[in-house]
Amino acid sequence: MLEERQKSMAMRVVHFCVVACLCCTPARAEVIDRVLAVVSGRPIMLSDVTAAVDLGLVAVPEAGDRVRIVLAKLIDRELQLAEVDRYAPPEPSSADIEREVQNVRSRFTSVEAFETALARSGLDVAQLRQTVREDLIIRAYLDQRFSARQERRDEVVEQWIAGLRRRADIVDLYARQPMGRELDARR
Repeated sequence: MLEERQKSMAMRVVHFCVVACLCCTPARAEVIDRVLAVVSGRPIMLSDVTAAVDLGLVAVPEAGDRVRIVLAKLIDRELQLAEVDRYAPPEPSSADIEREVQNVRSRFTSVEAFETALARSGLDVAQLRQTVREDLIIRAYLDQRFSARQERRDEVVEQWIAGLRRRADIVDLYARQPMGRELDARR
C-alpha cells in the first residue's frame, strides 16, 4: 500500500517538475496543469480536481466555487490516507474494487465518454483502480473507527478531520482565477 502511494507520489513530483519547467519558459506557454495545494509534501493538482469532478468521485454542489470545494475534499482525503497508512485497515477485495470501477463507468453514456473523461483527467484505468482502492480503504477505516449513529458519526468524522488539518502541513495555493472557471463550465 505504501509502495504504491510512493510510486504515485513520485509520478506527481515528476509531473509537477515538467509543468514547472513548461510554465517557466519565456515563450508564451500554455498552462497544462498546476499545483493547487501541497499536503504533507504531496501535491494536489488541478488535474486531480478535474478527475474527481469528471469521474464523479466527489459530490459537487451546483453553486459556489467548485474548485475550492473539491480541493478541500481532496485535501481531507490526503489527510485521511496518511492516517489510514498508520493503521493499515484490511485491504479491499478485487471484486469490491472492480465493482466501484464499474460504478464510475456507469456514470457515462458510453465507453468513449468514459475514456474521454479519463484522458482529460490524465488518468488511466489502473490509476482509477488505485484511487477507488484507497477510497474503499478510507471507508473501511472510518467504519472501523467511527461506529456511531449516522448523523452523529458525520459530526465526529468532521471533528476528526479538523484535527488532522490542524496538525498537518498544508500549503493551499489555490486562488480563484480564470482557470477555475473551466471546471465550472464543464458541468
